[in-house]
Amino acid sequence: MERLTASMAAAPQRPVKVLQFGEGNFLRAFVDYFIDIANEKTDFNGSIALVKPIQMGTLFPAFKDQDYRYTVMLRGLVDGEAVEQTRVITSVSDAVDAYADYDRYADYAKCETLRFVVSNTTEAGIVLDESDKLELCPPNTYPGKLTKFLYERAEHFNYAEDKGLVILPVELIDDNGIMLKKCVKALTKIWNLGEKFEKWLDEACVFTSTLVDRIVTGYPRGEAAAICEKLGYEDNIIVTAEPFGLWVIESDKDISKDLPLPACGLPVIYTDNQKPYKQRKVRILNGAHTSFVPAAFQCGYDIVLDAMNDPMILNFMQKTLYDEVIPTLDLPKEDLMNFAEAVTGRFKNPFIKHALLSICLNSVSKWRARCMPSLLVYMERTGKLPERLTFSIASLMSLYRGGKIVDGKLECLRDGQPYQLQDDAAVLEFFANSGDMTPAEQVKAFVSNEAFFGPDLCKVPGLIESVTASLEEIIAKGVKAVMTEKFPC
Repeated sequence: MERLTASMAAAPQRPVKVLQFGEGNFLRAFVDYFIDIANEKTDFNGSIALVKPIQMGTLFPAFKDQDYRYTVMLRGLVDGEAVEQTRVITSVSDAVDAYADYDRYADYAKCETLRFVVSNTTEAGIVLDESDKLELCPPNTYPGKLTKFLYERAEHFNYAEDKGLVILPVELIDDNGIMLKKCVKALTKIWNLGEKFEKWLDEACVFTSTLVDRIVTGYPRGEAAAICEKLGYEDNIIVTAEPFGLWVIESDKDISKDLPLPACGLPVIYTDNQKPYKQRKVRILNGAHTSFVPAAFQCGYDIVLDAMNDPMILNFMQKTLYDEVIPTLDLPKEDLMNFAEAVTGRFKNPFIKHALLSICLNSVSKWRARCMPSLLVYMERTGKLPERLTFSIASLMSLYRGGKIVDGKLECLRDGQPYQLQDDAAVLEFFANSGDMTPAEQVKAFVSNEAFFGPDLCKVPGLIESVTASLEEIIAKGVKAVMTEKFPC
């Protein structure tokens, strides 16, 4: 079978407009995919140069072997039907190793057509290391690399305002652009790069903060041969993902004409405030996971898809979202309802096998961040406890209850079979050491623990009593029986 190359997927030669730090699955199935569509449907006419941001491993040889062509396969539910959509990506034109080929990498700072810098260097990538050095080629950290790159660009173009760049970090940290700019400005002072450069950063460059959402399942190990047979060519860097996507880009300056992604019908939102969209994602998507997964696992399920095929669990999840979470949010109701409907479709994606126990990682801090705000606002607005969110505390406690610490994890039993939970040491120690408490004692100690939930939760009227009643029922009857009684379809 012939390997995918440029001869099979021809594209016009386009100027480099995007420098991308990272070549991982997410960027390829998200940013590079979006740019490819922009090239097809608008006059964007730009290509992407990939930069290897760390010294360890790389996919670059595989990219070069395929002339920077690769396939994105989107698989999931669209309007309730299972679909597979494939696209050969032609938006990438080069890949350069910042370590092994520093001079060629540095030359991109002098590129006339360059306009954007995209990065996904993981959450640990946007950190300030005051010991990083300008003299290094390249500096050790991503903020160090970016600062030196921008400085050399400013110097080369004599600080021309139209040669500033738009910075688009997609690392999964809050206010990623703000945090990245703080690092760059700090290094600017440490390295004594001068007020002229600082002014150019502020006036010519745009540091955006972004929110991204797409489940990218990566290279389809175990399926690759069959997929390539269906496609009719060999692709060693094919990447799979779900059809759903969302990119919220927060900026003080309007960059929509520079990067006309919404004009292509792509799910991109330009805004001066991404926080409502972040809140929507955390409360609805992430909150749904955290509120139903502990119960679903105790009902005997191991993956999200199987749990969603249980009408009782599906109904519990949807009622939580529509009746208890959405009323606490302030975006337009239709927007929130549509997002919640999309969440159901994503959870029912037949191509994604998302393990429930992996979602249970650090469940206590996740519940505080994702579910507690909804519970508190619901109480504030209605004067009543949200019964499903309240029950989710009891199901979480039941998941952890009776365990013992083994090799730094909490080992518990489901139907006589062990399972392990990972969480903060204080959480694991709490449950390992509170097994002799009555349910009422344990609930009171758990809910009133300010290290877990802050000072607010124990003050909610009736909460401790309601959680205690549910936990006692779970201990007596099991989660599935209690949910069937309390939350019938």
